[in-house]
Amino acid sequence: MGTIVAKFGGTSLAAPEQFRKIKDIIVQNPNRRILVASAPGKRYPDDVKVTDLLLAACELAKEGQDFEDVLLKIRERYNAIISALEVNLALDEEIGKIRSHLQGEVSEEYIASRGEYLNARILAAYLGFTFVDPEWCVCFHENGSLDLMMTQRAMKAALLPLSKAVIAGFYGADMKGVIHTFSRGGSDVTGSLAAAAVHADLYENWTDVSGLLAADPRIIDKPHTVKYISFRELRTLSYMGASVLHTDAVLPVSDLGIPINIRNTFQPQNPGTMIVRKLPKGEKKDPIVAVAGRTGMSVLQIEKVMVSDESGFTAIILDILKNRQLPFEQCLTGIDTVTLVIRSDLLNPCKEDLCAEIRQMLNPDYLGLKENLSMIAIIGEQGTEASDANVRVLYALIRSDIQISTINQGAGKLNLLIGVPEEKYQDAIRVIYETIKDCAD
Repeated sequence: MGTIVAKFGGTSLAAPEQFRKIKDIIVQNPNRRILVASAPGKRYPDDVKVTDLLLAACELAKEGQDFEDVLLKIRERYNAIISALEVNLALDEEIGKIRSHLQGEVSEEYIASRGEYLNARILAAYLGFTFVDPEWCVCFHENGSLDLMMTQRAMKAALLPLSKAVIAGFYGADMKGVIHTFSRGGSDVTGSLAAAAVHADLYENWTDVSGLLAADPRIIDKPHTVKYISFRELRTLSYMGASVLHTDAVLPVSDLGIPINIRNTFQPQNPGTMIVRKLPKGEKKDPIVAVAGRTGMSVLQIEKVMVSDESGFTAIILDILKNRQLPFEQCLTGIDTVTLVIRSDLLNPCKEDLCAEIRQMLNPDYLGLKENLSMIAIIGEQGTEASDANVRVLYALIRSDIQISTINQGAGKLNLLIGVPEEKYQDAIRVIYETIKDCAD
């Protein structure tokens, strides 16, 4: 295999012993030549992430309060890593820059980015790799959105000439040199951009779990790990709440067909989960790969006889939501009905006004609202195409006396979406998980 881009998350870089594990991982496969570093995460459950410490210092500075104690904790955290690894690197100047910034016009994004910046410098020095500052090659527009075309060109220029490199994750800069960050977990995106820029053969995402689980482990005891999953399936799984990989990290590599391997830094012998466009020859994938869900949903149902003959009916409803900047999760249409699934926390502040506006604009025959619902996705490109799998899931829910509020399967047949009462959410997940295990068998 050629070039591997390997991103290491915060738990993988939280303490000196984790750095040593990473060195062992790199030694085992020298093709891992471009690394992406996150800021130090938690070393133990009650610990504080370095990024959170930086943001706490930022908040104190904005309020005109003393932030030196927090800055001292950050300095001590990094110096402990440097000392234990015997790295020849002094951070006094860099800590001084952070202090000066906090004393001036504070930029939260700049301060937040320093966690990755400092950790990447330490990792590069420890491994003897070249440090690459994404300020010069991850390009943002002034409004904070990613300039993808410029980033692709700049990252190629920065990374291709280097045999071994460590690039800090999570941030970049605009043409004026102003630092911008991705949302939390954005180092995943940096890794994907780097893999796409050098046309890597593989993008490894090292974290503290051994791949994607087929269900929420807080509900299912020891759910099995998904061996293979497609890019499309992963996007749905991430959207429905799985948080192993940043959702935007899929796009740069999926366009080029570069597979992603989610691995566990603490169990490097575990193969983890492969996210692929096409299965390797001889490999098989479960017909249904996972079940995931989201609670806190409401369903708005609008009925009007002959609604299917009124071409502008649905458009008016969507315009009402757009004007209120109220996003919806699903829009289901029937012969005489339009059903909208909306997050309850977004709907609650305006639900009475929204219903009044719909009545005024559309004069529906019926307008109903169901609250305290959850949405569950049964995910699998092969499984949801098989009527047997769908029937078995639905029948299992009925036998368990779990009421089904909504059912939706798009034309792409990527997943089956089911709405159930919120109090039955965990029961439904358990029933569905047992059913999909039977489908796999």
